[in-house]
Amino acid sequence: MHNIITSLLAAFLLLLSFSCSNDSESNEIENDTADNFCLGADISWITEMEHGGHRFYDVNGKECDGFALMQKYGMNAVRLRVWVDSSEHGGWCSKEDVLAKALRAKRLGMDVMIDFHYSDWWADPSKQDIPEAWKGHSYETLKKDVAAHTAEVLRLLKDNGITPKWVQTGNETSNGFLWPLGQADKNPEQYAGLFMAGYNAVKDVFPNTSVIVHLDNGHDASLYKWNLDILKKYGAQWDIIGMSVYPFWSSPPADRIISQSISNIRSLSARYDCDVMVVETGMECADDNGNIAGEKVLKESRRLLSRLISECRNNTGGRCRGVFYWEPECKPSMYRLGAFTEDGRPTIIMDAFRNQ
Repeated sequence: MHNIITSLLAAFLLLLSFSCSNDSESNEIENDTADNFCLGADISWITEMEHGGHRFYDVNGKECDGFALMQKYGMNAVRLRVWVDSSEHGGWCSKEDVLAKALRAKRLGMDVMIDFHYSDWWADPSKQDIPEAWKGHSYETLKKDVAAHTAEVLRLLKDNGITPKWVQTGNETSNGFLWPLGQADKNPEQYAGLFMAGYNAVKDVFPNTSVIVHLDNGHDASLYKWNLDILKKYGAQWDIIGMSVYPFWSSPPADRIISQSISNIRSLSARYDCDVMVVETGMECADDNGNIAGEKVLKESRRLLSRLISECRNNTGGRCRGVFYWEPECKPSMYRLGAFTEDGRPTIIMDAFRNQ
């Protein structure tokens, strides 16, 4: 872990020397949009990629700090995931790794969203594994674990001058988290209790930070009503509803998924009297073999992303507060819904962020 932290700090100092200067490609975009609508990306992979020698370039081939490149495309925020004990996975997405990335975002004046997975590895609707160190703990002890971990990470950020604008207490907790004790369909009251343990820990450290409850399948209105009504029934609180919107992974046509998601945003904001954010989205950038997609596919992906952003901003009565792309900087060989080429250059999908 010490070697990784040292490498992260060294890389941070090195990357201070790189910037994306103004050129003929585009005019510089201000860090905040006029209506305070957030455009951002989860770029949690970036330090691991850089550690492996990967570099980023603008469309003119100039080497550029990855954070500054996101900002150049109009993004004003980053989202960073946290795992409880990532030592078996190189230490990436540990609290130290998150701090290194958050400091880079702060230097550029970008807002930060922290995404607690409450697991040692990926947490999503198909798996919500209890961290190894918490296994065998009772429900009451597990609430203390959630609170302590949440506070520990946030205090590290606070001690280093970082104040997250948003914190997710769980990642895509569509059927709860920390299974089976916090599984929503089996132990709904415990799901709400564990969520509140995280919520209260956030507010203890950062009273003004917004807490997000994050579910997948943003087009599925029944899922959101079922899950959020459980939280509400058992006294849980949240500030913002976060949703994942992935037209590519859903069976109806992509435009219908977007339309249904926008309708859901309007309904949810009215039903629960709170704002909504699309905290994850992604469009097709590569084929099944990890090769960059053809121009026709990339243009369609740009159109869909542009439509989603525009609809969220202009067709939700002001209740959708932003859109985050999930890992746009990744290589096509890593994940097919990124937005960059294998050699670290943005594709035309990224144009959707600045053509608003």
